[in-house]
Amino acid sequence: MTLLLEIVVSVLLVLGSAIMLIGSIGLAKFPDFFTRLHAPTKASTLGVGCILIASMIFFSLELGHLNLKEALISMFLLITAPIAAHMLAKAGLHYKVTMKDNTQNQHLAKKAYLHQNPDGK
Repeated sequence: MTLLLEIVVSVLLVLGSAIMLIGSIGLAKFPDFFTRLHAPTKASTLGVGCILIASMIFFSLELGHLNLKEALISMFLLITAPIAAHMLAKAGLHYKVTMKDNTQNQHLAKKAYLHQNPDGK
């Protein structure tokens, strides 16, 4: 493997790891459920994507042929992560998870709850 490709793989690994670390810190530091939900879902998609691209480059060069297993994993992650985040957010709205006072767009949560329960109960 050439020096340039080793540098590219290393940069992608470090970048993906840093993004995952930032998402983990966001999960621990954000004040309420909905903001905590936002940080790791975005970070996992981008961070794991960088790590999988680095793996695809490395193993394609080591094996001598194109390795697409990582591309399939990336597609699965890109499809499932937003759906899982959406379902968790809907569950949080359904169970009336409280938000901090400074959380933005609380009126949208109230509107969604009233849309699900028109009688207000």
